[in-house]
Amino acid sequence: MLQLYIGNKNYSSWSMRPWVLLREAGIPFEEVCVRFDSFEPGSRFKQTLQPVSPTGKVPVLVDGGITVWDTLAIAEYAAETYPDKGLWPQDPAARACARSICAEMHSGFSALRGACPMNIEAHLPEVGALLWRDRADVRADVQRLVDMWGGLLRQHGGPLLFGTQFTIADAFFAPVCMRLHTYALPLPEPIAAYVQAVRARPGVKAWIDDALAEQDFLDFEEPYRLRR
Repeated sequence: MLQLYIGNKNYSSWSMRPWVLLREAGIPFEEVCVRFDSFEPGSRFKQTLQPVSPTGKVPVLVDGGITVWDTLAIAEYAAETYPDKGLWPQDPAARACARSICAEMHSGFSALRGACPMNIEAHLPEVGALLWRDRADVRADVQRLVDMWGGLLRQHGGPLLFGTQFTIADAFFAPVCMRLHTYALPLPEPIAAYVQAVRARPGVKAWIDDALAEQDFLDFEEPYRLRR
C-alpha cells in the first residue's frame, strides 16, 4: 500500500493536497503523520524525514521502492499509476489548462500564502480585513484567483473547476480555499460558492475534521494568535 508522509493537518497546506486527492479518488494509502516540532536540522521532524526524503520535508509518497517528494510530482505519479481515476481532465485542452494552473499555484501566490498561512481551526476575519486594506499584493493574488476560477467555472459549468469531477486542480487549490475562509477575504458569490463546494467534499471535510481534532498550538506557525 502507498504510504503518504504528512505534517500537521491544521497547518500543512502542501500535505493537504495529495492527501485530499488520494482520499477523494478512493486510492488506498497509509497515512504517516510527522507532527511539527521545529524545522531545525536536529528536530524530531527532520530526523524522522531525512531517511525517507532527500529534502526532509512533507509530503512524501512511498510506493514500495519508489519515493516521490514533491507535491506536484506526487499528483502526477498518482495520475499515471491510477489512470482510471480521472485525476486530470480527459479533454487535452482542459488537461493542459489544469496542469498550467497547478504549476502556477506551485510557484505563485506568494503574497497570499505568506500573509495568510493556513490555519484551519482559526477564525481571523479582523486580520483578513487589515490585510485587505493594506496589502495590494494580497488583493492582486485574490483577484487572480477570482479571474481564474470564475473563467473555469463558467467554461465547465461547475461546481468544481473542471466540472463535476474533483481533479488535481481542485486538490491544489483546496488549501487556498481554507485560507480564504479563515481570513474571510471578500469574494464574489460564484467564487465563494466554489470555496464552499470544495470544503464540503468528503475528503476535504475529513481533513478539516482531523485538523480541528489536533488542538496543537505551534508558535512558529501562529503569526496572529498568542494562544488557541
